[in-house]
Amino acid sequence: MRLFMVFAIVIFAMPITGFGWAEGSNILLDPDLMCKKTRRLRGKMAEICRRDSALLKEIINGINLGFRECEFQFRNRRWNCSTLRKSMRKILMRDTRETGFVNAITAAGVTYAVTKACTLGNLVECSCDKSHSRRNGGQPQMVNAVTAVAALEKQQAVFERNSTKNPQKKGNGNRKRRLLRNIKFPDGEWEWGGCSDNVNFGFRHSRIFLDSKYRRRSDFRTLVKLHNNMAGRLAIRDSIRLECKCHGLSGSCTVKTCWLKMPSFREVSSRLREKFDGAYKVVLRNDGNSFMPENEHIKQPSKYDLVYSDDSADFCAPNIRTGSLGTQNRECNVTSQGPDSCDLLCCNRGHKHHIVSEWVNCKCVFKWCCEVTCEKCLERREINTCL
Repeated sequence: MRLFMVFAIVIFAMPITGFGWAEGSNILLDPDLMCKKTRRLRGKMAEICRRDSALLKEIINGINLGFRECEFQFRNRRWNCSTLRKSMRKILMRDTRETGFVNAITAAGVTYAVTKACTLGNLVECSCDKSHSRRNGGQPQMVNAVTAVAALEKQQAVFERNSTKNPQKKGNGNRKRRLLRNIKFPDGEWEWGGCSDNVNFGFRHSRIFLDSKYRRRSDFRTLVKLHNNMAGRLAIRDSIRLECKCHGLSGSCTVKTCWLKMPSFREVSSRLREKFDGAYKVVLRNDGNSFMPENEHIKQPSKYDLVYSDDSADFCAPNIRTGSLGTQNRECNVTSQGPDSCDLLCCNRGHKHHIVSEWVNCKCVFKWCCEVTCEKCLERREINTCL
């Protein structure tokens, strides 16, 4: 429990830009401030904290990205992923489905941000993934769907062998099929080229930074946390897709160059939110090293599913113990049938209707060249807020 709380404090000492409790942005430039709780660490995570400020900055950017998406995905729900420090710390101290989503979206965010930094050339230790676009005798490497699948499977086998103690464990074959199922290969031959996202580098360093303190532990809370972290990373890695560009005279496609690219992070976070809605409640098995569904008639969750062990609060009223901020004064939608409806969001307490006046830009005119001028208009808007 002590290690878990220390790590939660490390994360929430970070400057989550744009959030109300951030204090100063200079911490981004000082790895000692970021990692002051990790001075006793050894190995690669210690190197990141003490020597690699550029990589550490991208890790922080990934955590920021994860929290921003968490707030977006839950903006219309009772739990709106508020990043107020005291509230989120309480959330992370329990094993609810909200905790599972936060862990997954954070791991996904770090994977995404580090991978993107490699593609943009912002990190000296990585670049685009060029493993598929090597030249043979100066000639482009032309491939088709069959040879491309073989190359991807070989690359993934090497990655699994280098990143796990037991690369042959059950489930790796399914993960390969999941990865390839999301890639649509063009007909005929084409050339590996472009700048493929080096997602394996981002995957590996997300795992180093977020998981390394827990790998030697086997308590129930740790098993759940590491599972959800992995689900977040897999949501990035196994949704990678193939993008292609045609080359040739007059728009013809005599040569087609293709590369691997991650989807938008909004797409990934939406998929993880769906996993949140279908999360599995689990209990510890008798062996003490794994978990199983609480209901024995439910199938075992896959590595892509989110899991939890504690029931969530209803988040209707403020509760210091659970981190609930309540929904009083939250804006609701009186015509909606979804979670943002005034009945659901306000927990059947009722709502009040009022009209607000706001100054907005209006009657905008484009002037040549490159200037837009607008007037200010007073606009009245009806809103409903929870009692």
